[in-house]
Amino acid sequence: MTTVLSDQGATEVAGAHADGEALWLPAGEMEQATGWTMKPEGLCRGPVCVPVPAGDADAYLRDGEVNAAAFWRRLDKPVLASDQGDVWVLGEDAGARSAALESLEAPDFALPDLDGRVHTLSEHRGKKVLLATWASW
Repeated sequence: MTTVLSDQGATEVAGAHADGEALWLPAGEMEQATGWTMKPEGLCRGPVCVPVPAGDADAYLRDGEVNAAAFWRRLDKPVLASDQGDVWVLGEDAGARSAALESLEAPDFALPDLDGRVHTLSEHRGKKVLLATWASW
């Protein structure tokens, strides 16, 4: 079992396998883990499609699988894997992270209160919110 962390969250992928710096995902699992879908015109997410280089297609596609790490690097986004190759992070590029910071809008998240009821930050959109965090490290 391989865990893929992306802007889609954490996804457990049973059919994934690592091969050096490559992360091969079944095409359907690629969509679930990253939001990118394999189409005849290339890998697509919403209205954006990125063609697979014709001369180097074997580095990206094989037997119904997509090399997610190679594709992510083609998008100029960071890729990081654990030493065992069982956890992969497909990160956002610096431009996207910078834009998110400049917007001053916190990402939505959900946490339970002391009674176990789950609350989301988006429930309080339009209101002033004081968010206090703490870490022991």
